[in-house]
Amino acid sequence: MADTKSFRFLHTMIRVVDLDKSIDFYTRHLGMKLLRKKDFPSGEFTLAFLGYGDEEDHTVIELTHNWGQKEPYEQGNAFGHLALGVPDIYATCAELEKEGVNIPRKPGPMQHGSTVIAFIDDPDGYKIELIERG
Repeated sequence: MADTKSFRFLHTMIRVVDLDKSIDFYTRHLGMKLLRKKDFPSGEFTLAFLGYGDEEDHTVIELTHNWGQKEPYEQGNAFGHLALGVPDIYATCAELEKEGVNIPRKPGPMQHGSTVIAFIDDPDGYKIELIERG
């Protein structure tokens, strides 16, 4: 068995149709930074890594853009959501709503608990759970 003490969660990858639109969403609306972006012409795809800090110390999101993809991806029923902690969920959602971000689950306490959550959609329809953290 490997020594798992040195293991670290690096990133989560999602496929996106419009890379520029997705980068704008994650940077402008969610405050992430574009950490690196690289084209792979022989494979006809681009990878963009975004997050809140350096990849050495933080888990990030990898956006994969396959150049020929024009139709939305099927998200299936296995993927759930990404989750972000925010300090003021009501103010965050009000600002996102002004910017036209879809909020299918408005902020409020969980049905079976007291944690305040909301869900937003990214440009490709991926669910992002916002969790209020004081």
